[in-house]
Amino acid sequence: MTSPDDARLPGSRATLPDARPDARPDALTDGRADWSTARFAVGQPVPRTEDPVLVRGAGRYTDDIGLPGQAHAVMVRSPHPHGLVRGIDTAAARAMPGVLAVYTAADLAGCGTLKCVPPLKSHDGTAMVKPARPPLATDRVRFVGDPVAVVVAETAVQARDAAEAVTLDIAPLPAVTTTSAAIAEGAPVLYPEAPRNVALDWRTGDSEKVAAAFAGAAHVVRLDLTVSRVVVAPLEPRAAVAAFDPESGRFTLHLGCQGAFGMRGQIADLMQVPVDRVHILTGHVGGSFGMKSAAFPEYACVLHAARALGRPVKWTEERSASFLSDTHGRDQERTAELALDARGRFLALRLTGHADMGAYLGLVAPLPPTVNALKNVASVYRTPLIEVRTLCVFTNTTPVAAYRGAGRPEGNYIMERLIDVAARQTGIDRLTLRRRNHVRPKDLPYVAASQMTYDSGDFPAVFERALAAADWAGFAARRRASRKAGRLRGIGIGSYLEVTAPASPEMGGLTFAPDGTVTFTTGTLDYGQGHATPFAQVIAERLGIPFERIRLRQGDSDALIAGGGTGGSRSSAASGTAAVEACARVIEQGRAIAAAMLEAGAADIEFAHGRFTVAGTDLGIGLIEIAQRLSDGFQVPDGVPQTLDVALVSPGAPSTFPNGCHVAEVEIDIDTGVPSVVRYVSVNDFGTVLNPMIVDGQIHGGVVQGIGQAFWERVVYDADGQLLTGSLADYALPHAADVPAFDTAYHPVPTASNPLGVKGCGEAGCAGALVAVTNATIDALAEHGVRHVDMPLTSETLWRIIHGADAAA
Repeated sequence: MTSPDDARLPGSRATLPDARPDARPDALTDGRADWSTARFAVGQPVPRTEDPVLVRGAGRYTDDIGLPGQAHAVMVRSPHPHGLVRGIDTAAARAMPGVLAVYTAADLAGCGTLKCVPPLKSHDGTAMVKPARPPLATDRVRFVGDPVAVVVAETAVQARDAAEAVTLDIAPLPAVTTTSAAIAEGAPVLYPEAPRNVALDWRTGDSEKVAAAFAGAAHVVRLDLTVSRVVVAPLEPRAAVAAFDPESGRFTLHLGCQGAFGMRGQIADLMQVPVDRVHILTGHVGGSFGMKSAAFPEYACVLHAARALGRPVKWTEERSASFLSDTHGRDQERTAELALDARGRFLALRLTGHADMGAYLGLVAPLPPTVNALKNVASVYRTPLIEVRTLCVFTNTTPVAAYRGAGRPEGNYIMERLIDVAARQTGIDRLTLRRRNHVRPKDLPYVAASQMTYDSGDFPAVFERALAAADWAGFAARRRASRKAGRLRGIGIGSYLEVTAPASPEMGGLTFAPDGTVTFTTGTLDYGQGHATPFAQVIAERLGIPFERIRLRQGDSDALIAGGGTGGSRSSAASGTAAVEACARVIEQGRAIAAAMLEAGAADIEFAHGRFTVAGTDLGIGLIEIAQRLSDGFQVPDGVPQTLDVALVSPGAPSTFPNGCHVAEVEIDIDTGVPSVVRYVSVNDFGTVLNPMIVDGQIHGGVVQGIGQAFWERVVYDADGQLLTGSLADYALPHAADVPAFDTAYHPVPTASNPLGVKGCGEAGCAGALVAVTNATIDALAEHGVRHVDMPLTSETLWRIIHGADAAA
């Protein structure tokens, strides 16, 4: 079966860029392939090959899929944040035109539960509390939007009308919507097995040593801060189309996700069937940012319905419902403390606080505020001791899960805010304070207090290059000019270091077709990143195959033998490594086959630029020609590989450490309080940059998300647990007019931990922007005595500070 996400690469070279003058010498030869290889080598800014399809509106997303005879599903959701389910009256809905079925929790009793996978333990050794979450609520609802029933009808309109006719008898219970309220004495309890609503009391670090460091410190900086909750708001809301084959007992599920192989396992567990009874197909995906990596209740509902009704069932979420039913991101309350000696050198860092899990534990929800906070908060600085204490808390709100960076932006935000406050408190210049504490190249490999070993980088050089590019020295003049124009101006730094997710075992498959095309199959999945082009560049350079002949297959679980999926900025390390290993295997097999075709010894066969030759002669044969001759029936002798095709599993690669320094300048209109980013510079170390054009796009997107959270984005619930920011009319997202042009540069220091030397880039823009913009905004308020303001720094908040309506923080 052809996967819907097979990437067709354009054949016209006219749309592609000229070769850069710094093209790698080893990519150059003296024939027609020389020009092609140079144009498409690793490091070239080759345009994304999927874009012509997407910009024409010819993409194939889940909602574009229509299967013959499909029915339509609509969810019935709780209007209460907390309550006892006393009854669900479905009679009226069942009698409505076109209605095929109405299912409640009792109908889905044979399904499994949604899982939280990290095996974390509380500091006392007890396991994290993981309450079971069935697809539909049984005896109790725990947040507004909790699904309680599903209606299936001939059309989506009929299903929607019938869903409104379902009558819910729910006895309301008191609700809590913040972690502080949830752990308070006498607060309503969501689960009896989680006293004080605590799922996990996670602690790490040597408390005694940290306490001693603080006791002996010349300076102690303390900062209470909140990392606001945000809505994911992907371009494409979640959707799913389910089918069931009664003869094979096999489910097929079309949906947007972050990895078909991993999703297959989740769905098999949810439906309580062996993994070979599940087929996942993913076409184009309009954004995810971590959210679509997990299975959701709706998927079990449509799969059950497809099996029960004997026909496909389709569900597409409406935008307003997605605000309730998609997992949210961030949401932490922290007290951060930094101990410094008299010269400003860091002695110890201590984080305590709460992280909101929402009503249920998401797939990896406890990782961002615990393990990832520890790994990332040290950033690019020498911090000998770190202690982190996090309570993961249940509240009557939409569940919170991974969101772009998944703890990495939060950790770097905390450190950079602490440094700016420490500079103000100690009187040490904020640049000097950072310089004195940088991990230096001579310190590498550097074992951080997180026990992560930084293997590569030049953090001071990245920092200095960013300051020079931002014209830090000229800022004072720009500030004076802004003030004359009635605006406050501030400048802020956002240095960051991210610990990417380790690359799990990943498939690398290369298949040679008779028509001369080559398909690369791998288990990561492009949900907006642009995988087809850089992977094709790697393969074209390694094998000398024309770039335009290379295809990507990624979203068909039946085509995969392994796949860790995309997440944690690991795709280039994972699938890139798998591609390199697959290319090496092809060359090994091809050498033996070429020897047979050329009637020479394998030891005499050399390979370069897509062609095998007999050493010392001009006798040779190209890879594509070998594939064509094999297809035409060439008989390969016994003991020689019968094909060029390979399907291997790369063992994976360790975490990498992308890093950088972002510098933002913000102006605030004194009369209105409206902030705007007027200059933005970033210098980043992503190791080897496979395609700078695509990496620029990743940085730009991440920076815009950081700006959005810094200025506008915040999920708000009222005291009764109702979501107030439940639509795009109530929840502010950044527009193109809200952001400046970005000045982006790279200072690559390749890692040796994977064969391409890549470090990952997908989440870095957000990690740098979140705090660079916040620091710049607070710097603009310096004359008002402001020490800290929590995000979002809205125009109302800033106006009140400027005009004295609120006391300075």
